[in-house]
Amino acid sequence: MKQKILHTPEGVRDIYRTECRKKLALQDKLHQVLHLYGYQDIQTPTFEFFDVFRKEIGTIPVKELYKFFDREGNILALRPDITPSVARAAATLFEIEEMPLRLCYIGNTFINHSSYQGRLRENTQLGAEFIGLDSEDVDAEMLAMVVDCLRQSGLENFQISVGNVAFLHSLFREASLSQECEERLRELIQNRNYYAASELLDEAGVKEETKELFRVLPELVGGVDILNKADEIAPNEMAKRAVKRLKKTFEILKAYTVQKYITFDFSMCGAYGYYTGVIFRAYTFGTGDAIVKGGRYNHLLEKFGKKSPSIGFAVIIDELMNALARQHVEISCGEDTTVIVYDDAMRRKAISLAKECRSKKNNTELLRKRPKDSLDVYIQYGKKNGASSLLYLQESEPIEMINLRTGETKRFGESEKAEKEKAQ
Repeated sequence: MKQKILHTPEGVRDIYRTECRKKLALQDKLHQVLHLYGYQDIQTPTFEFFDVFRKEIGTIPVKELYKFFDREGNILALRPDITPSVARAAATLFEIEEMPLRLCYIGNTFINHSSYQGRLRENTQLGAEFIGLDSEDVDAEMLAMVVDCLRQSGLENFQISVGNVAFLHSLFREASLSQECEERLRELIQNRNYYAASELLDEAGVKEETKELFRVLPELVGGVDILNKADEIAPNEMAKRAVKRLKKTFEILKAYTVQKYITFDFSMCGAYGYYTGVIFRAYTFGTGDAIVKGGRYNHLLEKFGKKSPSIGFAVIIDELMNALARQHVEISCGEDTTVIVYDDAMRRKAISLAKECRSKKNNTELLRKRPKDSLDVYIQYGKKNGASSLLYLQESEPIEMINLRTGETKRFGESEKAEKEKAQ
C-alpha cells in the first residue's frame, strides 16, 4: 500500500520545477491575449451537480465522468469540460443581461477515459466564451483569437480546421436515420472510418443519392476553394446556409490577416453534442490530438434557462506544451532567479543582500553552504532549477558572481574583513 501511494494514478502526473514554471508562463501569455480582446475572468467549481454534465447537455458519455456523492446523497461530477459550467454560471448570474458577455478561464478538466492509450485524464484548459451574439463577426473574432494565442505561444506552423456541423446535420436529415444509427454514423465519421460508414448506410437502406453525399465528405477538406464545391453538392437550404456562413466568416478573417492558418473540413462534427454551427480544431506537429477545440453552441444556455447564442474555444495546455517541446520552441519564463550561497560567518550579509534584491523584484534564493560541499554542488543545483546567476559570499573574500548560463565568473566588492579594517 505504501509503495502504491508514492505514485500517481494512471492518467495524472506531477509537474514541477522548470516544466511547471514554463507551463505557468505559457498560461500567462495566452491569458494576456484573451484580456487584450476584452475577455474577463470567471472561475467555476471543479465539481458540479451531475445534471450539469448529463447526456442531454451534450458533453462526454456518462461512463467517462468521475462521479461521487456528497453528504446529502446528491450525485456530483468532476468537470470534464468547462463550457457547460460557464454556460450554467452565465445563465444564472447574468439572467437579465442583454449585452454580450466575453468570459475567459483557466482550469483543469477530468475525463475517465475507457481506454487510456497514453492520454492524460486530467488536463489544463485555457478558454474563452462569447455569449449573446450569433454572427460571422463573432465567429471570426474567435478564430483570430486562437491564431493570436498560438502565435504568442511561439508556434508558427499550425492549421485551424474549420467546419459547420449544420452541414453534416443536413446530410443526416436527408438520410432519415434512427437516433441510434445516427449516433453510430457520427462516431464513424468523426474517426474517419468512411468504409464502415458506407456499410452502415447500406444496411440502413439509405437512398443512393444520399449515400453519395456521405462518400464525398472526405473530399470536402482543404482550402477556401472547397467552399464552392460544398455549395454545389449541398442537398438542402440548411447545408447552403452553413456554407454561406463559412464564406462570410472567411472574408472577415482576411481583415484579421490570419487566413493562411485556416483550412476547411465539412466532415467535422465534434465530440460534444451541443455544437450547432461553426466548429474548429487547431493542429500542429508533435502531438496526436488537437491543441485547440471550439465551436458555436447556440442552444446550450437554454438547458440552464437562458436563451443566448454562444461560441467558445479551449486551448489544451498540456497538448500545446508537448508540441512546443517536440518542435524545440523555447518557452520564456520571463523570470530570472539568483542563488545566494553563503558561509556561516556571512549570514547577516547574505540576508541583507537578499532583502535588497527582493525589494527590486528580483527572485532570490538563499542557501547556507555546508562545509562538506564544494561550490560546484551549488552551481549544479542552480542550473538544474533554472537559476540565471549565483553569488557566493565567504568571509575575507570578495563576492563571487557566476553566470550559470555562460559560466563567466566575476569578483566584486570588498571582503568583510577589509570592510572591518577600513571601519577601524
